[in-house]
Amino acid sequence: MLFQQIAMTVAEGEEHELAPLWAEPWVFGVVIFAILLVLMFITLSYSNLGNRHAATEEHADPHRQHPNKHDHGQGH
Repeated sequence: MLFQQIAMTVAEGEEHELAPLWAEPWVFGVVIFAILLVLMFITLSYSNLGNRHAATEEHADPHRQHPNKHDHGQGH
């Protein structure tokens, strides 16, 4: 059905007026590129959050709901 509508539209060959743009076409590309760059820098700013503090060993808590079965005898 959709193919038939497309075929009829193409067969008519009627010229359609394009929607007016409120800026030059290259402006849209530059704005989108700038937005993506800002989002990339925001993402990269979170990449070093794991390095803020020295790594500490996690202790085995025997009262946890789902205890680690591989705690190597640290819990009890």
